[in-house]
Amino acid sequence: MTPFAIAGVQMHISTQNNLREMGQRLDMLMHLHPWVQMVVFSELAPFGPSIEHAQVMPGNAEDQLRAMAKQHGVWLIPGSMFELNDGLIYNTLPVINPQGDIVTRYRKVFPFMPYEQGVSSGDECLVFDVPEVGCFGLSICYDMWFPETTRTLVSKGAEVILHPVLTNTIDREVELHIAHASAAMFQAYVFDINGLGAGGNGRSCVIDPSGRALHQSQTQEEFIPIEIDLDQVRRQRERGILHLGQPLKSFRDRKADFAVYNREIWDDSYLQSLGPLCKPSREDINGQKEFAMPKNVTTLDTV
Repeated sequence: MTPFAIAGVQMHISTQNNLREMGQRLDMLMHLHPWVQMVVFSELAPFGPSIEHAQVMPGNAEDQLRAMAKQHGVWLIPGSMFELNDGLIYNTLPVINPQGDIVTRYRKVFPFMPYEQGVSSGDECLVFDVPEVGCFGLSICYDMWFPETTRTLVSKGAEVILHPVLTNTIDREVELHIAHASAAMFQAYVFDINGLGAGGNGRSCVIDPSGRALHQSQTQEEFIPIEIDLDQVRRQRERGILHLGQPLKSFRDRKADFAVYNREIWDDSYLQSLGPLCKPSREDINGQKEFAMPKNVTTLDTV
């Protein structure tokens, strides 16, 4: 066995500074479950879904999170923060080791457009190693809707996908199906951790490499401490899910090159015909113009 204990934290997130509350939850979690080795919070947990709280990295917010990790001697995946860098804003997830060091920072490759306005895309799928344990991949919310991101992580060796999300919309059920399918397709554990309040509508889940739920939360605050076995990933990738499908090997041995990914030769005229990436309007089925918003009404985009 190669056991490793990971806890998700499903907690209420406000649109302000949540670092103190995160520290309190971490203190309680480690008091109750001192055997936990890694803790995962939801997307944008430290400051909520407002780009007004964008942070410079490294900076004071990361320093506070680093101190929390070092205090408890755990790997800390503190949810992402909006990062301000050279005039651009990214949705960035730091990884902190038990010594309080920043191991890496992952920038969300697929911001939730057209709703995550003003946020730039990252350009690299990242993995990191936990020594003597295994390889972990980073994915933020909407990233998982694009199987290319998870395939890239797994092709780099990821055995566990850490997937902080902030979903407060009616497509949460669809997102859960995607998480289950991703775990099975890529034969990996998936920790899909959502928040509450401004941080989401809950229903966090942990899925094993055969696509089966190890735990499914509901809509209350909750700690989700689970010990996984990375040897299960390795054996299933060698012998197949339930000794049946071996999708990673089949993809490795493919004959097709999938020209759709080659921008230079693929005809994308159909995709271009779908129109611009923008919010649907109130234009009706007959093609009439959308209703104008009153001048004194403002809207707020959510992530």
